[in-house]
Amino acid sequence: MANETAFSHTAPDLEEILKELRGREPIFHTERFGQSFEEFEDSTAPDFWEVGASGRRYSREFILNMRRREALIDADSAGWKATGFALRRLGPDYYLLTYTLDQQGRLTRRATVWECVGGKWRIIYHQGTLVTANEED
Repeated sequence: MANETAFSHTAPDLEEILKELRGREPIFHTERFGQSFEEFEDSTAPDFWEVGASGRRYSREFILNMRRREALIDADSAGWKATGFALRRLGPDYYLLTYTLDQQGRLTRRATVWECVGGKWRIIYHQGTLVTANEED
């Protein structure tokens, strides 16, 4: 992806936070995110929502119910690769993490808005956007 580096800059003072959040992505697909429903609830803001690669909006309740019904897909075991991580500070306790996720040939650009409350991370918003073949650059 030729232009990937143009969009993947992180300020030096955010490198430690980038390292921390990078280990939590892709959300809902890593052991570190939380295996129990309590951990999931603690890791998402009460008003969390997301826009999937399909363009559909999903509420926190929908995602919680899906997690109850379906087994967690582990990104590492599934052979998914996340690259091009970048972090921007949005406010004193808010951060935007972006990256590209390759799910064995299905590319999506990902964006997660994280909030740090009392030293604890939780997700406010997430979006996945499908990359078509002519948009890879």
